[in-house]
Amino acid sequence: MIDAALAQHNQAKREFLTFTLGEEEYAIDILTVQEIRGYNAVTRIANTPDYIKGVINMRGVIVPVVDMRLKFHLGNATYDEFTVMIILNLGQRVVGMVVDAVSDVVALSADDIRPAPDFGATFDTQYLLGLASVAERMAIVVDIEKLMSSQDMGLVDQLSSEAV
Repeated sequence: MIDAALAQHNQAKREFLTFTLGEEEYAIDILTVQEIRGYNAVTRIANTPDYIKGVINMRGVIVPVVDMRLKFHLGNATYDEFTVMIILNLGQRVVGMVVDAVSDVVALSADDIRPAPDFGATFDTQYLLGLASVAERMAIVVDIEKLMSSQDMGLVDQLSSEAV
């Protein structure tokens, strides 16, 4: 009986990859992560928003690269040996996401994730699943699939098809 309850409890937990942007920690569903690699130069595409750094050719696949620090308006990024590119596989789309550093993989249940507070019209929380305590830190849990497929990221699809 106890083993069945423990198994059910463990199944309810999902794994999240945590990463940092500035002083903040974020978490995304680990199932969306294809690979983690060091940051290297990208091919810049003219007339794109500043948060779209450009594209890379990854084993024959043209991958748009989004700088999350710029996307979340957290100031200019400094690219150094700790800067990381997380390659996401989002259904039919592969996207690179530049972050300051990758932290850890954590298991969270739905009960561990608290709803994001309502900030009113000053902050759009539609891409947030909520907030979770990870050890002594607070992580912002992001619905990365919803964010990357949002209307303002529509250029990512356009870039991928134009760059081929």
